[in-house]
Amino acid sequence: MTTTASRLNFRIPSNTEERLRAAAEASHETLTNFVLSAASLRADEVLATRTLVASEYFDRLMDALEEPPVAMSELAKVAKREMRYTQR
Repeated sequence: MTTTASRLNFRIPSNTEERLRAAAEASHETLTNFVLSAASLRADEVLATRTLVASEYFDRLMDALEEPPVAMSELAKVAKREMRYTQR
């Protein structure tokens, strides 16, 4: 975590503050850590759906995905080898 701290100030309804404080206490976290954790998770969810790439890159990627697969003889040999480990 970064050592430089910024501050956010915002107003919330009193019943929301009460719920947040109760939930933080039940989680054995400070109110700050509880709110930051929840907000960070939500931010990651939102940003994950909005990942952007340059249109040229996207076009090249889509073109590559439409190409037929290329045979890789070395990979085929490895896939045929007996497994050294068993899955349980």
